[in-house]
Amino acid sequence: MKVLIASVVVPSDAKAGDLTMKPCTIQTRAGEISAECGTLVVPENRSKADSRLIAVPVVRLRAADANPAEPIFWLTGGPGQSNLTYEPPKGLLSRHDFVLVGYRGVDGSVKLDCPEVNRALKGVNNDTLSAESRANLGRALNESARRLQAESIDLSGYTAQEVVEDMEAARAGLYYERVNLYSASYGTRVAQIYAYLHPDRIYRSAMVGVAPSGGFVWEPASVDAQLEKLAQLWAQNASRRARTADLAETMRRVTHHMPRRWLFFTIDPGKVRCVSFVMLYERKTAAMIFDAYTAADHGDPSGLALMSLASDFVLPNLCAWGDFYAKISTDYDAARNYPAELDPPDSILGSPVELALLGAFSESRDWPIQLLPAELRQVQPSAVETLLVSGSFDAAAPAEAVTQDLLPALSHGKHVILSEMGHAPDLMSLQPQAYERLLTSFYDSGVADDSLYTYLPMDFNVPLGFPAMAKIMLGTILLVISVLVWLIIQWGR
Repeated sequence: MKVLIASVVVPSDAKAGDLTMKPCTIQTRAGEISAECGTLVVPENRSKADSRLIAVPVVRLRAADANPAEPIFWLTGGPGQSNLTYEPPKGLLSRHDFVLVGYRGVDGSVKLDCPEVNRALKGVNNDTLSAESRANLGRALNESARRLQAESIDLSGYTAQEVVEDMEAARAGLYYERVNLYSASYGTRVAQIYAYLHPDRIYRSAMVGVAPSGGFVWEPASVDAQLEKLAQLWAQNASRRARTADLAETMRRVTHHMPRRWLFFTIDPGKVRCVSFVMLYERKTAAMIFDAYTAADHGDPSGLALMSLASDFVLPNLCAWGDFYAKISTDYDAARNYPAELDPPDSILGSPVELALLGAFSESRDWPIQLLPAELRQVQPSAVETLLVSGSFDAAAPAEAVTQDLLPALSHGKHVILSEMGHAPDLMSLQPQAYERLLTSFYDSGVADDSLYTYLPMDFNVPLGFPAMAKIMLGTILLVISVLVWLIIQWGR
């Protein structure tokens, strides 16, 4: 979904809490639709009496029903990603207004873009996860902090708690007595904080790909556990087993003995690991990772070379890195040795993205570390009606952690675990009719109807994997070179 609105600015005579709404146009997959768009004015840092004002956009899609039930407020994942791009299932708009409040630091009058970090994520000396690369990333983070602060931006104001208060200001400005929350990935963390701080304002809350409370750290042991489960499933398939009997051990072997070159293409092992982790989020892309690793184990590292090359386009543009760092800094534990803990020597993959990003904090001195209050970094009891949706194979948000750590604290919680699915993108797209029924039944009645779901086995087959694409790319390069040589020869005659 694309929101066609002008840039967000703070009006000259504005005061905190001001919300102006007017008709606007939204571009959806089915075409343009009418909506309401507006600007919400909020303090940059509510803990400071003299804080300046910033603005965030607000979009409202009206319910078809003339007498709608409680509205649904959307909270996307990230951190660092826009909260204005999600297109809700049509069924949710039948009885509910759907509201998107832009995330501060990404969508509003202040954007925490960090080109310095974007450049540093490409690594140093062909090893993105080395101590030298992490130090370089730390220096880039320092540069970003100094530049943003020179622009009068208060970096300590861009926390998940402040995002919650922006949502609450929008609720009040739209005159809703209470709202439903609909969140995914990092957004589920925001939803948990919202339910703790304003329980009387939340009717029902659906969380998809549930992020653990207490930190933004993907622990290596947890990532390895998901890979081991997938390896067991792999071993049940005869054609896959013929490629390797033990997928987990193959990945471990390739990770720790990764070739550094394929033909004239270099391979950055850190970039390969980072891309691998990101692609584990979804079943389809996870299968591509396994295809590339097993090919490398058989002497063909072409897929790894392409993944290494793709990293320079994927990681720098993954999100607004300043907003990402502002959010994760609120959970940073200075007592932990992140570089050592996130890259244990016997791990299959480690936690490569976190190793790069959190390792930068060890080298950074200028980015402010302002922890959230202790109670917001822990799971808290809640009586809000809550639906938790997890995939049984989710490296980013393991279902086991949700069942063990979060569900017991929810007196009105229900946990739906979808077999052989991954993170939020899988959960929201693989069986759309069943997913829509699950959400609409929950918001309308409190009953999470998952009856439309059918078993969808993990498919490890890859019609066009990284090794094949790498060879096509190489063939194209050679063809272009051959044509150029022929043209030069012809021109010289």
